[in-house]
Amino acid sequence: MTEKPRAADPVEPGSTPGGSATAGQSEQPRVVIRDNRKISKPEVPAATDAGADSPAEGLVEDVEIVVDEIKVEAASVDGPPVVDAPAQPVEGTAPAAAAPLGAELEALRAELDERTRDLQRVTAEYANYRKRVDRDRSLVQEQATGSVLAALLPILDDLDRAREHGDLVGPFGTVAEQLTTALGKFGLSAFGEQGDPFDPTRHEAVAHQTSADVTEPTCVQVMRRGYQLGERLLRPAIVAVADPE
Repeated sequence: MTEKPRAADPVEPGSTPGGSATAGQSEQPRVVIRDNRKISKPEVPAATDAGADSPAEGLVEDVEIVVDEIKVEAASVDGPPVVDAPAQPVEGTAPAAAAPLGAELEALRAELDERTRDLQRVTAEYANYRKRVDRDRSLVQEQATGSVLAALLPILDDLDRAREHGDLVGPFGTVAEQLTTALGKFGLSAFGEQGDPFDPTRHEAVAHQTSADVTEPTCVQVMRRGYQLGERLLRPAIVAVADPE
């Protein structure tokens, strides 16, 4: 038997039979698919010549299928670049994870509010405590000073009587003036002079009379002067009062 010659490989478009690429075109890669299948010899009548074109039994005919590669160029698109959207969380997962965080956040906020209220309450209590301590300290100091000055008031009364009789002269008079000045620095002041309007909160009336010279109750005689420490009354003045007729 004679072997049938193999068919020539198909010629690529744009190429010469010799296999070279046409002028001005670059050679493109191609995809080759080979089909190796065994072809059995068909039944040939006796009159047919043994040298017919049918292939001999047992031979394998190689078939090559060439597929030209098609290149597709992406058209240029004007505009901003496209950014892939972030992956969306799976539905049902985000709320489940956010629920404990929200509860913890609310608990922290509640605790912060409570601590803030505690701090404000403690601050207010401390401020009130300082004011109360300062007020009590001033009151205790004033009471102590008043007690000492009240014990010295009889001495001041003796000095007033000596002044009225003209005995407060010389070095003794100088000492009396220095003592009065020193006590005045502690806030001690004397009141009760003849002709002052009668004030029942500061004067103690031991005698009453009528007079046409006054239009209101007036102190016409001071028997003992009164003293006060700042706004605090240490001792009222003893006076005789004249009422209008």
